[in-house]
Amino acid sequence: MTPLILAFPEMEALAGDLANRMSAETAAIDLHRFPDGESLVTLPKKLKGRDVIVLATLRDPDPLALPLRFAAATARELGAKLVGLVAPYLAYMRQDKRFALGQAVAAPLFAKFLEDSFDWLVTVDPHLHRVPSLDRVFRIPAIRVQSAPLIADWIAREVPDAVILGPDSESQQWVAEVARTAGRPYEVLTKVRSGDWQVDVSVPESDALKHGTPVVLDDIASSGRTMIRAMEHLIAAGTRSPVCVIIHAVFAGSAYEDILAAGAARVITTDSIPHQTNVISLADPLAASIAHAMNARLQTH
Repeated sequence: MTPLILAFPEMEALAGDLANRMSAETAAIDLHRFPDGESLVTLPKKLKGRDVIVLATLRDPDPLALPLRFAAATARELGAKLVGLVAPYLAYMRQDKRFALGQAVAAPLFAKFLEDSFDWLVTVDPHLHRVPSLDRVFRIPAIRVQSAPLIADWIAREVPDAVILGPDSESQQWVAEVARTAGRPYEVLTKVRSGDWQVDVSVPESDALKHGTPVVLDDIASSGRTMIRAMEHLIAAGTRSPVCVIIHAVFAGSAYEDILAAGAARVITTDSIPHQTNVISLADPLAASIAHAMNARLQTH
């Protein structure tokens, strides 16, 4: 039976792209908010015997958490065979240890919350720190889609003189892979964070930066402070206006406008979170990973 992709609000475009690649059907999840803050989730009726794929990006996870559970449970009540979650941006993975007495360790707690509702998970480059892979957090099949090849292809095509810059030492392996695939040099910045909105970086001296176009990569732009401080130092050093390439366009508050105001020549993101900067499509690797996750779960179901 044809798989059905159920799209949460704002995810319909990606759902259509995935359906075209998977020979699947799509339908929208109707999410209604009552004045008191409660949610009403309504699904299509004909789900019996079907594989259901819930598509929801988790940029703002708390208002979506209960609707996700309601959607998964309702799909099962209506007869869905398996229910998987495609969350191109997966929240709550950073807090993987207790940094101060009394703090909740969110990563395993949120993973357990999703496991209780879904048979499998596909996401894009989750923001993991000390956890080496998703299977250390999830007990259901959980697949990470890597955006590096897509980003490298875009850079090689659109910025042929790029000098690729990573935001911090943690990004070095990822940035080196993008640079190697794109065939371009790279440098890694040194970042010092003193608060949620206070970040400073140091820019290395490089002959390549004097002659090429700086391309600043980051996996997430939330406050945008890392990008902004990097651009300020680059421009002060006399480089060309930087191009900013970001996987997940969180853009809290006025972050996007602030990045542009700081001198970015262009801001480019993947479509993991819907935004006007979306240029790099994740549909191909997501579709392949969804098929893999569905097959893996069927073999153990």
